[in-house]
Amino acid sequence: MTLKKREQIEKPLQKHGGRLGKGEEYCGTCYGAEESDEQCCNSCEEVREAYKKKGWALTNPDLIDQCAREDFVERVKTQHGEGCSVHGFLDVSKVAGNFHFAPGKGYYESNVDVPELTAEGGFNITHKINKLSFGTEFPGAVNPLDGAQWTQPASDGTYQYFIKVVPTIYNDIRGRKIDSNQFSVTEHFRDGNVQPRPQPGVFFFYDFSPIKVIFTEENRSFLHYLTNLCAIVGGIFTVAGIIDSFIYHGQKALKKKMEIGKYR
Repeated sequence: MTLKKREQIEKPLQKHGGRLGKGEEYCGTCYGAEESDEQCCNSCEEVREAYKKKGWALTNPDLIDQCAREDFVERVKTQHGEGCSVHGFLDVSKVAGNFHFAPGKGYYESNVDVPELTAEGGFNITHKINKLSFGTEFPGAVNPLDGAQWTQPASDGTYQYFIKVVPTIYNDIRGRKIDSNQFSVTEHFRDGNVQPRPQPGVFFFYDFSPIKVIFTEENRSFLHYLTNLCAIVGGIFTVAGIIDSFIYHGQKALKKKMEIGKYR
C-alpha cells in the first residue's frame, strides 16, 4: 500500500478541504453536489447519489477521495469483459413505453436517461435473448425473439428492438380463457461514433396494437366430417373421370387415324 493510499484511508478528506484530524468527526465533501451546508458524503455511493440528484455525470471517480479509498475504479476494471444473466418479470401499462439494459446506474437530465459510467473504448453490448414474451404462454404461440443473438461489430452503440404487441385471447376446448399477447419486432443498431452519441445498451420499445386477436378451439361435428369425406371422394371421382375421358378419346382418335391409313 502506498503512502498516499494509507493517508486516504487513515485521514480522509474533510468537507472543509483538509484531512481528518485527531478527535475530529468525519464529514466528507460532496464535491459541490451538496443540497445543504450540513450534508456530508462519507462514501463513494453517497457522492454518486448526490451527483445523480444534481443531474451530473461522475466522469472521473478516481479523483473522488471516497471512491479512491474504496477502490471503486479498480473494482470496475476487474469486471471488464464480464457479462450478466437477467431473468425476471416486468409489469407494464398497456401504453407505449420501453425498458432497457444499460451499464451502471443512470440518472435523468431533461427527460433523458443518461448513463453514470463511461468506459474508454465503449461498452460491448453483445447479447442473446433466450426468451421474451408478453403475457401468459398459450398453445401455438410464437415469440420471434426467443433465441435471438447479436454480436456487436463496433466499439460502442445502442441496439434497439421496436416491438408491436397485439392483444390476444385464447379460448381452449375446455372453456378456459387465456388473456395474452403476440408481437412482431424490427431491429436497429445505432453506432456510438455519431453525434449526439447514443446511450450504450439494449433497448426494447413497445407499442400496443388497437386490434385484438381471438383464438377459439372447437370440436368438429360428425356431419362436418362426412361432408369433408364426400368432398374428397367426389374430387377423386371427378379427377378419375377426366383422366378416363382423356385416355378414351385419345385411343379413339388414334384408332381412327390408323384405319384411314395414316399409320401403317
